[in-house]
Amino acid sequence: MSKRDYYVILEVSRTASGDEIKQAYRALAMKYHPDRNPGDVAAEDRFKEASEAYAVLSNADKRSQYDRYGHSAFEGGGPGFDPGDFGAVSDILEGLFGEVFSGGRRKRRGGRDLTYDLEITFAEAALGVDKTIAVNRPADCETCGGSGAKQGTPVHSCNVCQGRGQVKYQRGLFAAARPCHGCRGTGKNIQTPCDECKGTGTKMRPESMSVKIPAGVQDGAVRTVRGAGEASPTGNGDLHININVANHALFKREGADILLSIPISFPQAVLGASIDVPTLDGKVIMKVPPGTQSGKVFRLRGKGIPVYGGYGKGDQLVTVVVEVPQQITRKQRKLIAELADEIGSDTHPQQASFLRKLRGLFEA
Repeated sequence: MSKRDYYVILEVSRTASGDEIKQAYRALAMKYHPDRNPGDVAAEDRFKEASEAYAVLSNADKRSQYDRYGHSAFEGGGPGFDPGDFGAVSDILEGLFGEVFSGGRRKRRGGRDLTYDLEITFAEAALGVDKTIAVNRPADCETCGGSGAKQGTPVHSCNVCQGRGQVKYQRGLFAAARPCHGCRGTGKNIQTPCDECKGTGTKMRPESMSVKIPAGVQDGAVRTVRGAGEASPTGNGDLHININVANHALFKREGADILLSIPISFPQAVLGASIDVPTLDGKVIMKVPPGTQSGKVFRLRGKGIPVYGGYGKGDQLVTVVVEVPQQITRKQRKLIAELADEIGSDTHPQQASFLRKLRGLFEA
């Protein structure tokens, strides 16, 4: 099968800059790297293909030869052919990912990341809050001091990996390493495990820490605390805090704005009134002008939510809903009927306009 064009493989144009080529390869390498796709032969092939393309196009001389001669520039006997051209892929990966590929051994990453689900109130999400949380983190077992072995019993190095915790293996062009199956990556051979930690050397313990939740955070947001994850000699993992915002009894959120519906009576709508309106900053008085229609929206400037990661605040949008009484007395019914006769149709312009349009529809 003929090789695909290197530019097509990296999904860049033939005039792409060096940075564009590097960014394209970074994305493909992260997507198809064997460590992220264990056992996926197709992904491994794509990774090798992309690495080969990058090895050529990232080098000005090799790229020039490829542009002139295509793949034949690197075939046996072709111009510029060098059997060691693609042996530098490890160096390329080191430059991209900050990982060391040397003799098939990659630098180990730090401890694992941890997650924590945190529920906060609507007001806390809007205004920001400092929370103290208790996170279960692995710590050295107090009984065995982290050795994993019962007190007074020896700990030997694993005879499979000789205590390194990793075993080497080859994947086509690339040498890599994986946790030793004999010791599960610990490098230890424990004959008599500790009764408390069952040989793991660690126990989960709650650890209190203070977390700052910024103003304006949204439901579903994730806050990451660097280095607050699982501890490791090669560096700590991170703590990812999943933010869950509880529903509010009155308020709803739309971006940085707060939405509120508030009922008013028919007399308040007709005559006008000053009503109390709740906001995140406390109660304010809002004037409802005479003749206000149901569904009218009033805007309270700056009474919304601080813009997350930016400046300023949103507004509070107050929708007034004219409440119609569902049960009335005989006296009230009589008075309302008299009021309706007194008002007539001239004071209902929207209704009159609708009736005119309706008549015109049937008379046409």
